Amino acid sequence: MPTHRRIDVSKVGDVTVVTFLDKKILDETGIQELGAELFSLVEQDNRRSLLLDFADVDFLSSAALGKLITLDRKVKSAQGRLKMCNIKPEILEVFQITKLNKVFDIRAGEAEAIAAF
Repeated sequence: MPTHRRIDVSKVGDVTVVTFLDKKILDETGIQELGAELFSLVEQDNRRSLLLDFADVDFLSSAALGKLITLDRKVKSAQGRLKMCNIKPEILEVFQITKLNKVFDIRAGEAEAIAAF
């Protein structure tokens, strides 16, 4: 199991739950590392059901949103499913403004999101 610097990974049944270790996902280096760690879950570890838990994230840059869109494509092309939960209102607003709330399956809490798989 690879060590991750930007995310914490756990399993609940068949679902891989990813929590973010950074409160602010802003700097380019951190976003590149985050993207690589998330993509490896799908590409190397063959994870098919991913739940991204944003409980500890206070800020997300547009570059980070780009990584999430790419991750969504990778998961879908692997016949997997990606869901998100615990997104703070100010971040959710960004998802709504960019219409990404229509692209991503966003649930209120972890239990609800896991049940939706």
